[in-house]
Amino acid sequence: PETVILLRHQNNGKGDVRTPYELWCDSPEKLVRYQSWQAIKGRQKFSRARYWAAFVATPDGRTMFVGMYVAKYKSKLEKDSLHQHKNEVQLAGSCDVYDLEEDEQFKHLAGKLFVEWGEGARAWVQHAEKRNKFISELHWEFKEEDFPGYLHFQKHLSDIERLPTTWVKYLEAAKGVYLLTCPRTRELYVGAAYGGCGFLQRWKEYVRTGHCGNVRLKSRKYSDYQVTILEVAGSAAGMEEIVAMESRWKRKLQSREMGLNAN
Repeated sequence: PETVILLRHQNNGKGDVRTPYELWCDSPEKLVRYQSWQAIKGRQKFSRARYWAAFVATPDGRTMFVGMYVAKYKSKLEKDSLHQHKNEVQLAGSCDVYDLEEDEQFKHLAGKLFVEWGEGARAWVQHAEKRNKFISELHWEFKEEDFPGYLHFQKHLSDIERLPTTWVKYLEAAKGVYLLTCPRTRELYVGAAYGGCGFLQRWKEYVRTGHCGNVRLKSRKYSDYQVTILEVAGSAAGMEEIVAMESRWKRKLQSREMGLNAN
């Protein structure tokens, strides 16, 4: 344990477009490159450890083991390079680069072993000899969290960019009527999704703009709305039919009179 540091990767910075969990699901090699770049000020901490035990935060906040690596300091970044997780360039000389070789003895546990990281979630780098981690789950195979079903789906807009990849496919494939509720004011807004990428495309517009063109939403401070699905349209339903479904839900919930719908 004296030769091991524990790393829990969870990026939530400005401009991030992919989480470490998504990088690992897409290709473990992308996560290796992501974690091989470290801040120069942390060189003493990272270079002292022969082994790096790597974990990632899952979309539902659990801590999943993804690999044990033999680590060795290489040099500063030699040339400008694009990040794995965001559309930005890391300038040459601005970070350290480490050679990471996966220890095959632990490879069979990647994606199957989960631990309780503890209260110090912000302390993403910890010394193994000082921080015992209790195993919370151990599975036969890696499996993403099951999609709960459209009518049981319930998330905040801040979670939309970090949904499991299988959930993304479901939400891009379906169209219909959804509900936004404001956690601050308890007001609600009924909306319709009829674009090419279904519910997910519409919700991403809210994340990007904060209002998506609605007059009442546009005049308010940004809120991390909770989003749920009220009704899923049939595969053959067109825009007019979905808009009619939306109007019906506005009448039922009185979201024009007591909510955030302007029309």
